[in-house]
Amino acid sequence: MTFAPGAPPAAAASDDHALAAWLATVAGERLLEVRAEGLEGRELKDAGDRAAHELLMELLAEHRPGDAVLSEEGKDDKARLTNSRVWIVDPLDGTREFSEVPRDDWAVHVALWQDGDLTAGAVALPAQGETFDTGRPPVVPPTTAARPRIAVSRSRPPEFVHGLAEEIDAELVPMGSAGVKVISVARDITDAYVHAGGQYEWDSAAPVAVARAAGLFTSRIDGSALEYNQDDVYLPDLIVCRPELAERILEFVLRHGIE
Repeated sequence: MTFAPGAPPAAAASDDHALAAWLATVAGERLLEVRAEGLEGRELKDAGDRAAHELLMELLAEHRPGDAVLSEEGKDDKARLTNSRVWIVDPLDGTREFSEVPRDDWAVHVALWQDGDLTAGAVALPAQGETFDTGRPPVVPPTTAARPRIAVSRSRPPEFVHGLAEEIDAELVPMGSAGVKVISVARDITDAYVHAGGQYEWDSAAPVAVARAAGLFTSRIDGSALEYNQDDVYLPDLIVCRPELAERILEFVLRHGIE
């Protein structure tokens, strides 16, 4: 059966925030269909990656034909480096979690880089039925935790984060997709996401765009700016946190490094 997304909202014709939210949402709907087809393991992972990538490429070509696209699942066309508008997408972030039905900590990332910086983005959490975007950024509530909570990778949390947690008396909260971890800060599920184990632009572009729109602090692990649409798309580390935690986290990294 051929998947046929409904028409985008009228605003998406000229509003990149609305388009990003729609794209992430419909790609998520496609992934839920793939997940229901009875595939398992590597076959399910590959089918999900392929289906979401093909749908996003098709829809971007239709609705923003002059823009470049950088996708985790596509060939990197360096023509993007001379284009003023580049969509940076991860069609399925958290492929492992996607294949472990019924886990819900996987995501779809759609971001727009324009003239030097991220200008729009959306993170869909399809199995949770939610999409977070820069047009309607989440309102971050005051923390409900007695001590800071740091989102970390389920499988490979950076070693230095254990020392950071001890220093600031934080709890480590393992979860899947990078998008899920970043959005967990905006949702008061955690208070920070600190990563230094290796990522690429598509892993963080959309989540960072949404986090910035929500008023959260974002940077590289050394406090420098996160830069996108670079020739080398390797972007191995980041911090996303409540603004009041940023100085303590950066100061710890400055003193101890990330070894």
